[in-house]
Amino acid sequence: VQLVESGGGLVQPGGSLELSCAASGFTFSTYWMYWVRQVPGKKGLERVAAIATSGSFVEYADSVKGRFTISRDNVKSTLYLRLDRLKVEDTAVYYCARDEIGDSNSRQYVYRGRGTQVTVSF
Repeated sequence: VQLVESGGGLVQPGGSLELSCAASGFTFSTYWMYWVRQVPGKKGLERVAAIATSGSFVEYADSVKGRFTISRDNVKSTLYLRLDRLKVEDTAVYYCARDEIGDSNSRQYVYRGRGTQVTVSF
């Protein structure tokens, strides 16, 4: 299993980014996929968004609802996250992940990429 994120960078508050995750080594279309983030100074990973195998069901953290959009291209084996109206508190390392375990208080992921840094600052 290989997950490779790209698209991070430095952006001003109110700006936008699009993250991509190229997946390989497994049948991408048969797995739910997730975007998670590690916020500086905070323990644990925050689940930002989840998407079902076909893309027909998506779920977002309250903190990003209405601003972020998760999508997938099963032909290209690629996961996307569109980040709009970014806030300073969105600054984090963003990871593409698979195989979520645990509950909402303590989620972990069996597979995770190396991440891409998103910095929101003036």
